[in-house]
Amino acid sequence: MTDYRRNFIAGGSFFFTVNLAERRLRLLTEHIDELRAAFRDVRRQHSFAIDAMVVLPDHLHAAWTLPEGDADFATRWRLIKSGFSRRLPAGERISGSRAAKGERGIWQRRYWEHTIRDGGDFARHIDYIHINPVKHGLVARVADWPYSSFHRMMKLGVYPEDWAGDVSDHDGAFGERPRGPAAR
Repeated sequence: MTDYRRNFIAGGSFFFTVNLAERRLRLLTEHIDELRAAFRDVRRQHSFAIDAMVVLPDHLHAAWTLPEGDADFATRWRLIKSGFSRRLPAGERISGSRAAKGERGIWQRRYWEHTIRDGGDFARHIDYIHINPVKHGLVARVADWPYSSFHRMMKLGVYPEDWAGDVSDHDGAFGERPRGPAAR
């Protein structure tokens, strides 16, 4: 079994990618109200700041900051995922191993987490979150995707409405590690 290591830093900021088990489904945007309700319920019991977030049909990206003295993002994700799952009718395909454990088949079991190191790392990940719908070809402009904290940040003056323009206007390296020979 793989030995997953999480970097639990009390009061830290983290970037997450959380995926559906079946990436061809569109459950997250088709059931956005249920997803929002799951987040609200968890935040009432276990506060945290959502610094940025984008919900795509089959996965989401989020940047959170946890309260001082609190490093437990794992419980929050478990509760969000289970809260969302309980709000959906059963009927998804479930593997034998999940069925044996009484699990639903909506989410991938794991998620990707990255500890934000500094202000530059934070900015790159926030940009990556917001450009993601354009990167995946869902919209031509960041402002056209409705399920994004970009709209809140635009109102706060953090981003102009036409931020990132056309996807060809940037190098696509928002929060990602470079690939190829130059990355070595």
